[in-house]
Amino acid sequence: MTALGMVFFLAGTAGLIRFPDTFSRLHALTKADNVGLGCLIVGLAFQADDWTVIARLALIWGLAALAAGTTAQLVARSALLRRKP
Repeated sequence: MTALGMVFFLAGTAGLIRFPDTFSRLHALTKADNVGLGCLIVGLAFQADDWTVIARLALIWGLAALAAGTTAQLVARSALLRRKP
């Protein structure tokens, strides 16, 4: 599962480098990174010894998804405001 997460991270990085505009780059990066982190968290959860570790991993995933969405919204708004004459 962790290898699948790394594939998603690589796909998001490729989208960040290859896509032409800010909005496409943000979409590729936030979606692929959230799914990639989710796959890594699930892979680590199988190796966890205790339920508290799994709860902490889920909390990390949730906070990272919230932060990524908020940051993407702020960057997209800034890019949209800069495009207006």
